[in-house]
Amino acid sequence: MKIITLTETEFDKFANNHKYRNYYQTSAYGRTISKNGYDIHYIGIIDDYNNLLGASLLLYKEVFMNYKIAYAPRGFLFDYLNITNLTEFTTRLKKLLGKQGFMLVKIDPLIPVNVRDNNGNIMNINNEANIVLENLKSTGYTYQGPTLFFENEKPRFEAIVMLNKDIKEIYQEFEKRVKHKIKKAIRSGVEIYKGDKDDLEIFYELIKKKYNKPLNYYVDFYNNFEQDIDLYFAKLNTETFVITSRLQYEKEIETNNELANKIQATTNQSTKRKLINEKIESDKLVNTYKKNLVWATNLLKENPEGLIIGTALNLCYDNVCYLIIEGFNQNFKTINPNYLIKWKMINDYKNRNFKYINLNAISGEFNKITKYSGLNEMKLGFNSLITEYIGEFELVISNLPYNLYKNLNKEKKK
Repeated sequence: MKIITLTETEFDKFANNHKYRNYYQTSAYGRTISKNGYDIHYIGIIDDYNNLLGASLLLYKEVFMNYKIAYAPRGFLFDYLNITNLTEFTTRLKKLLGKQGFMLVKIDPLIPVNVRDNNGNIMNINNEANIVLENLKSTGYTYQGPTLFFENEKPRFEAIVMLNKDIKEIYQEFEKRVKHKIKKAIRSGVEIYKGDKDDLEIFYELIKKKYNKPLNYYVDFYNNFEQDIDLYFAKLNTETFVITSRLQYEKEIETNNELANKIQATTNQSTKRKLINEKIESDKLVNTYKKNLVWATNLLKENPEGLIIGTALNLCYDNVCYLIIEGFNQNFKTINPNYLIKWKMINDYKNRNFKYINLNAISGEFNKITKYSGLNEMKLGFNSLITEYIGEFELVISNLPYNLYKNLNKEKKK
C-alpha cells in the first residue's frame, strides 16, 4: 500500500462514485476552503497493483510551533470495515504526516449510526457503525464521544425532509403550527423568489451574524459550485402587509365591540365575568394590531417596492438539496419568512425529483429543554427524519507538541 498525491480530476473521478461521497469531499469545496485560511491536499491510497483503494481531501493549517493540524471533512473516502487495510493505511499516514510536521488529523466519517423519527425515537440502526467505531479505535483513532450538540467540526445530527410522497401528503404531515406559520407568511404578503450571484451582498447582510465567515467565503463557495447553487429570498410585499394588518385590526375592533355589547346586555354574573375576561384579552389584541398597522403603514412608505426579510443558500449534490445556511431579519420573525422559504424549497425540489432536503444541523437532545430546542422544533416540525452520524475521531501524529497545544488552549479558554 502507498499514499500518493492526486490531481483534482483524479480525486473527483474517484470521490464522485464512492459509497461515502459528499460535497465536502470535492475539489469545488477544496478550492473554496483554500482561499479562506486553509491549505489543501488530495491524497490517494493505492494497493500494490496501483488500484485506488481510497482518497481524501485534507485541509490543514499551521497552528503551533510550526506544527500543523489536518482535517478530512466528513472523513476519508475509504472502507473502514476492512481492518487490515485500515491498519496499514493509518500506519503509513502517521509516518508520512509525521515527517511533514503534522501533530493531529481529525476525521468525522459520513457514516450514519441510526435514523430517528421527528420525536427522536430510533427507527433504523446501521449495524456496520459499531464495527467501524471499533476498527477506528483499534487502529489508533481517539473517539470524541457521542456528542449531542455542536462540539465537533460537523454536526452529528441533521434533519431530513423526504420527498418520496405526493406534495399534498407531505404538507399534511407537517405539524399544525408549521402549517399555521406558512399560511400566516402568505397572508402577510411574503413572496419567495430566487436570486443569483449578484445578490450575495443582500444575502450576506441577513446571515453574517450567524457564522464567523466573510462575504468572500460565500462568493467563493458560489463560484465553485455555481451550477449547483440555489439562492432563495423572502420578500415582504409591504402593500399586502398593510392590507392584512388593517383587516386584522378591523376584525378585532368588531369583536371587541360585540363583547362590549354582550357585557352590557348580560345580567348573569358568571357569564359577565367570562365576557369581561374575553374583552380584556381583546383590548390587548386591539392595541397590538393597531401598533402593527402603524408599523406596516410606515414600512410601505419607506419601502413601496417591498423589503427582503429572509434568505437561504442551498447546494444541490447527488440529487439532494443541502441547506447550507439561512437567515432572516429578526424584526419580521412573527411573519415566519423562514418557514415559507422551506415550503417553497420542498415544492421546488419535489418537482425536480430530488430524494430529500437536508435542513442541516439540529441537536441530539430530544427530551430536555436546551438553548437549541427552538432550532429542533422549527426543523423537525416539517415531519423531518433525523440522521445521526458516527461522530469525530482524532489521530495523534506527534504526542508532545499536541499535548502542549491542547493544554495551552485549555488555559486560553479559562
